[in-house]
Amino acid sequence: MTDPKPLRVLLVEDHALVRDAVRQALSTAADIEVVGDVASAEAALDLVPQLHPDVIIIDIDLPGMRGTELVRELAPRFPDLWQVMLTVSRSERDLIDSIRSGARGFLSKDLSPDALVNAVRDIRNGIMPMSRADASLLIARLSAAAPPRRSIRGAALPELTSRENEVLSLLADGLTDREISVSLVISRRTVESHVRNILEKLAVESRLHAARVYRYRSPAARTLDPSPSRDRAKR
Repeated sequence: MTDPKPLRVLLVEDHALVRDAVRQALSTAADIEVVGDVASAEAALDLVPQLHPDVIIIDIDLPGMRGTELVRELAPRFPDLWQVMLTVSRSERDLIDSIRSGARGFLSKDLSPDALVNAVRDIRNGIMPMSRADASLLIARLSAAAPPRRSIRGAALPELTSRENEVLSLLADGLTDREISVSLVISRRTVESHVRNILEKLAVESRLHAARVYRYRSPAARTLDPSPSRDRAKR
C-alpha cells in the first residue's frame, strides 16, 4: 500500500521567527509539505490559487487584513481548504469569530513542535485541530445560542449508528453542515458522508425527508407523516 500524499501546507504569519519555527516543526514530518509561507493575508490570497494547499495556517492578528477576514474571503472560493487559526489569544470572541468565519481549527502558538505536527496530521482524519478546552467552550457557546435540542435517547433510529443519529438530530433541528461539524467537532466532509449514509439507510432522497422520518419516529413528535405522497395530497 502506497503512502498518502503529503498534506500541502501554506503558512501565513507576519512574525518571521514564529513563521520559521512553524515551518521547521512541520518540515520534520514526512507526511507534511510546507509549500510556502507569507507574511500577509493579501499575499496569501494571491498564492492559494497557485499553490493549491490542503491546509492554510493563519495568524489571527495579521497586519492589514486580519486573519478572520482572510478566512471569510477564502472559505466560499476554496471550500475544501482547511483553514486553521494560529494565535496567542485566549479570547473567547476570537475563537467564536474564527469558527463562524469558516476556520476549521484554532491552535495556540504555545504548542510544542510535536503537538503542532500531530494537530495538522489529525486533519487527514477529518478532526478539527483544537484543544479540548477550546472545543468544550465552543460547543457550550453554540449550544447556548441554538434552539433547544431534543434528546435522541429513545428517539434513536436503530438502523443508524450513534453518530448518524446525532447528525440526523441536528439536521432535523435545522442546522447546516458547517454548524453540525462545529457542534460535533468533526469535518464538514465527514458530516456530508454521514448524511449520505443516513439517506441511503432510510431509503429517502432528501435531507428534508430524512428530517421528517426522524420527527415522525421520535416519541416527541409522532404526528408528522413523512410520506411525500401525503404531503402532495394536502396541497
